[in-house]
Formats: sequence, C-alpha cells, structure tokens
Amino acid sequence: MADESKGILGHLPPLPRKALNNSVIGMEQAYRQRKGLPLLSDADIEALKAGEPMPWERGDGAGASAAPTAPAAVSAPVAAAAPLPPPTASGVISEEVAKWVADGKKWSKSAIAAEQARRGRKGLPALTDAEVTVLLGEPAAPATAASTPAPAAKPAATPTARPVAAAASAASSVAHAGESTRYVGTPAVGTSKAAAAGGLAAVGPEDSEINRGRRRFAWTAVAAFLTAWFLAFFRFFLPRTLFEPATSFKVGYAADYGLGVDTKWQQKYRIWVDRTPDRLFVIYARCTHLGCTPDWKPSENKFKCPCHGSGYDSEGVNFEGPAPRPMDRAHVEIAPDGQILVDVSKLYQWPKGQPSQFNDDGAFLPV
Repeated sequence: MADESKGILGHLPPLPRKALNNSVIGMEQAYRQRKGLPLLSDADIEALKAGEPMPWERGDGAGASAAPTAPAAVSAPVAAAAPLPPPTASGVISEEVAKWVADGKKWSKSAIAAEQARRGRKGLPALTDAEVTVLLGEPAAPATAASTPAPAAKPAATPTARPVAAAASAASSVAHAGESTRYVGTPAVGTSKAAAAGGLAAVGPEDSEINRGRRRFAWTAVAAFLTAWFLAFFRFFLPRTLFEPATSFKVGYAADYGLGVDTKWQQKYRIWVDRTPDRLFVIYARCTHLGCTPDWKPSENKFKCPCHGSGYDSEGVNFEGPAPRPMDRAHVEIAPDGQILVDVSKLYQWPKGQPSQFNDDGAFLPV
C-alpha cells in the first residue's frame, strides 16, 4: 500500500488485536470507500485475519520495501508514483480521477455507477470511457501519433489491478449502461432499476409483436373468466323457474262427486270439492292462520293443519287452533259443456265477526 495509507486505522481496533473475520473486514472496506480513504490491501487483509500487525504497522511491509533507501520518495509528487494515463479517443482523464488512481483506491462496477449518479445529481460531467477503464484497472489504450507524448515508464502494478479480460467486460457494461448514469437514488433490490444501476442488463421478455399478442390473450382470458363468474354470481339470486298455475279450470261434472270431501285436485289445483245433500262448493286449501295446506282426516271427519294445529270441520269452518276464520271458498259455475268451472282468483270469505259470503251466488252450486 502507498505511504499515504500509513497510520490510517479507520474503524479497526489498535494493536494488540484479535483475528478479525470477513464481516468486520468488509465493513471496514465499505467505510473506507465511503470516506475516500485508501482501501486495505491483500497483505493487510491477511494480517487482520491472522490477528497480526499489518505491514505498515510492523514497518517492514510493502510500503517500506517500495522505497528503502530514498526517504524523499515519500514526499514525491503524485504523478511520479502513478503517472497520468494519456488521453484516449473516448476523452481525457481528469486530475481528480488521476489522483484516485494514484491513491490506490479500489473501484468496482457499483462504485462507478454510484459516482456517475452523484455526478448527475450535482450537474457534473460524467466519467468518460477512458476514466472508467482506468478506475477499473485496465491499461489505457495507445494514444495517436498527434496527441501521444514521449513514451513513459509503465506505472507500477498496484493491489487494485484486475485481470484485463474481466476489467474490459466490466468497463463496457458500466460505461454503456445509460440507466446507471440517469437513475438518481438507491434502487430497490431485485428490480430492473437496481440491475441497471449496478451496470447489469435488465432481464425481461422482448417487446415483440408475438409477446404483445400473448399478453393481450392472457388479459382477455382473465376478463372473460371474471365476466362469467360475475354473471353466474348474479344469476344465483334470480328465480330458477316462473310457474303460475291456472286460476280458472274445469273439474268435471257434478254427478262425478258423491257426498263428502273429494281430494283428487289437491296436488294440482290446491282445492277440495265438497258435496253436501243440497249443494256443491269448492274449498281453497289454505289455512287462514299462516297459509299452510291442511290435511283431510277422513277418520276424524275434519281438516287438520300440520303447521300449528288449526282444525276445520268437513265444510272448512274452524273450530280449534289459532285459525281466526273458516277457509275460503272458490267461485264455481256451470260451463256451457255442463262441467263445473272453478275460478280461484275470486274467493268467498267469512271474516271473523262479519257476515258470511258462503251463501252468495257463485259460492256454491245447488244440487
């Protein structure tokens, strides 16, 4: 490490110290990078892991061996330790970048991308391709005859040097990643912005006509499924069938019925045909309590409501239970063909405490 790094401990504990793990050394490197301090060299890291003094702390490390007999070399200008690389076709190298190179600061793709973003926020010119290449450790490209000065000694290799192939690929990915120079702030991990800010190409489907067609088909299928689901949901609340039985119908001839209650039309029309010695009438089979259909009990000669126990005699007159009045009777008349025509849309009642309608015309047929 260069002489300027001597005596800079950063956040490292002073001697004597225990062996440090990779996590502590990584935090120290990040701290030095944020503060612009020289990074730890490989020899320093090995000494910290072993719990031994770093070379510059022993006084016999790389810094002392770099200039053992010439103390003046410590105060030599920066250009003597790391001469300014010549300009290239992509631009010249600024003095600030040259100083960074001379200080031996390690640069990575993410560090260069962060520097590019900082320059964009501050309105400073972005790093050129030549500056990015030098910061990554790649030797500068040969200069042209018109602009190249006299040949100079090749700069001494520093611990920050990287293989040429890796540096070239990293430099091209960062230098030409426009998103890394435009994005401001810290992008979220796992997003395309984060990949671009780190100098990596975002991974995603190609915006081609085929992919657009696939996306349209997928969204159409989703919309069709939701539409069908909503239609089925609202259909659930609609009635399944709409059946209204006829209100006027024929039930045969009067001679077809004997004395008593005939229940053959109960299921179809909800009526009973009741014949007495002097008349024939039709009882509408609906309990006057809450509308249930009573049952005819021939052995007991009465109608019995199964819901709440209301009882009616053979003519439909209530005599027990909560029923407030007799069951209604339907309108009856003789059709032109001689059959009995029943109309349940017109009912005759006997309200409680009121005159009866059971003797009105149409409430019965004389026999």
